Amino acid sequence: MQDGAGAENVRAAGQATLRTDLGALAENWRRLSARAEGAECAAVVKADAYGLGVAPAAFALAEAGCKTFFVAHLSEGEILRRALRDAAAQARIFVLNGLSPAGSRLYVQSALIPVLGSLPEIEEWADFCHADGALHPAALHIDTGMNRLGLAPADLNRACDLMRAFTPVLAMSHFVSSEDMSAPRNRLQIDRFEQARAKLPPMPASLCNSSGMFLEDAPFFDLCRPGYALYGGNPTPGSDNPMRRVVDLSAVVLQVRDIAAGETAGYNARWTAPSRRRLATINLGYADGFLRSGSEGPIAVDVFVGGHYCPIVGRISMDLSIVDISETGPVKRGDRVEILGPNIEIDDLAAQAGTIGYEILTRLGPRFHRVYERSDESVLIQNDTAISSSSM
Repeated sequence: MQDGAGAENVRAAGQATLRTDLGALAENWRRLSARAEGAECAAVVKADAYGLGVAPAAFALAEAGCKTFFVAHLSEGEILRRALRDAAAQARIFVLNGLSPAGSRLYVQSALIPVLGSLPEIEEWADFCHADGALHPAALHIDTGMNRLGLAPADLNRACDLMRAFTPVLAMSHFVSSEDMSAPRNRLQIDRFEQARAKLPPMPASLCNSSGMFLEDAPFFDLCRPGYALYGGNPTPGSDNPMRRVVDLSAVVLQVRDIAAGETAGYNARWTAPSRRRLATINLGYADGFLRSGSEGPIAVDVFVGGHYCPIVGRISMDLSIVDISETGPVKRGDRVEILGPNIEIDDLAAQAGTIGYEILTRLGPRFHRVYERSDESVLIQNDTAISSSSM
């Protein structure tokens, strides 16, 4: 009879596995922090740390020296605060989407800082602080061209009047297209941000996201807010990726079969074998975040198995995908198939699936066997349970 650890290892052997290198994550933060030229380097950990798990990711970043974090929603901030209560009790956590209708008191209870992007939000926060008799902190989001969230230039005078009721700790804006190093809009946004800051009381400022940190004469100001680059995404499209790989994703071959020319594979018979082919079915589908669009476009998504790149054929279904392994070496049931790893980067898979790496990461599903490791240590964490590497 198998013990608990043995049974867990057996289950893991048959699951698609998401492996996150927390050492590489920490190293990416250190690289970006060094690049920031004296400005503070924060970490954007919204969407469950871009799909990788906010608790282990935030722990690793805090250990590396990160003191400021950004999330999108109040609920994310509450989860992060609980996760960091012991490891980084003094960490600052900003909530990018501003005040929730749930009420201002919840931000104070969890020591969260709202990013206020409209006059109604600022008025609500000012009224709350006045009634509470405390100058609670908040950040100001200034729109410089995204037209999504943020204060318009015409709002700034009124905002300055209201800010007397609380403590403004950061003025921020967000680049529209910083990944395009030559976009004229980058300079326009920097200028607009500087003009807005001139109308505000003195306070720290933040504009750079991941790609913004790699612009020529990057406007680091006082604080940078990288997200995607931390998790191994390329912040400089068209150039070599300056970041370390953080994520590996592999699936398992469930079955291998030979089919004749003219036979079809997958739902609605969208793919027909041009000749006799060998196919492998893997335990990965759109319920796991392996986007169905990856089988709908003109480019077949490739996976890596048997030492070769092999295309997905037929429609990706909820739990399964089919790989054409006709041109590779021997592949058998139980073999591992690389989806992300040393041979397939996040941005490569995204391009083939007709999307962006951000979506690839944030769609990673809950069914994976998740392994958190430190490339600089011998301790692994499987599904949030620490074990020594010798037991693997």
